[in-house]
Amino acid sequence: MARVDWRIQGYDITNCNCAWGCPCQFMSPPTHGNCHAGVFFQIERGHFGKTPLAGLAFGGLFAWPNAIHMGNGQAQPVIDVRANDAQRGALLKIMSGEETEPGATIFNVFSTTYSKVYEPIFKPIRIEANPEARTARIEVEGLFEARIEPIRNPVTGQSVRAQIVLPAGFEYERADTASGQVRTMAGARIPLSWDARHAHFARIDMTGAGVVHGRAA
Repeated sequence: MARVDWRIQGYDITNCNCAWGCPCQFMSPPTHGNCHAGVFFQIERGHFGKTPLAGLAFGGLFAWPNAIHMGNGQAQPVIDVRANDAQRGALLKIMSGEETEPGATIFNVFSTTYSKVYEPIFKPIRIEANPEARTARIEVEGLFEARIEPIRNPVTGQSVRAQIVLPAGFEYERADTASGQVRTMAGARIPLSWDARHAHFARIDMTGAGVVHGRAA
């Protein structure tokens, strides 16, 4: 059966509880033996079939008791409250790995590792980001907030730029690493809290066939 044609272009901002650099990016065990994350995407251009997606944000809160590939994870999808019914349905299908070649995107791969997916939350998502400066502020009303800044040299205090390059990656091709501070609000089904842990900014260009490589900014 033919898949729905979709494409999203923009950037993603990932925060996780691993040390800067995140060993998971290199097929190593997570720093603390488990993985907790808050991941949000800002779409600059995009569509799902005939449904436009430009200007919308989406993401989620996630937790795995061990390394991600060992499964038993929990996921809380979060969708921009401005999305209409068609856009909400489209983003949820993308996030769940539907209309995607097996193993082609982070959404499809991670969908196989969840034992619990909570009902989606539709809330205002505010993202203020300067990927070049490695600074950002993310707020999901009443649910989640993150502050991101550059990694700094512990001796000089100067900001340090370090990149991760994955030529065949299923999330991105190139990402700038940063340092993140994360908090969830009372009542969050997946509570998250940490300071000075891994964060990254990545330009994304993704379709149902996977990441469009060779065009990373």
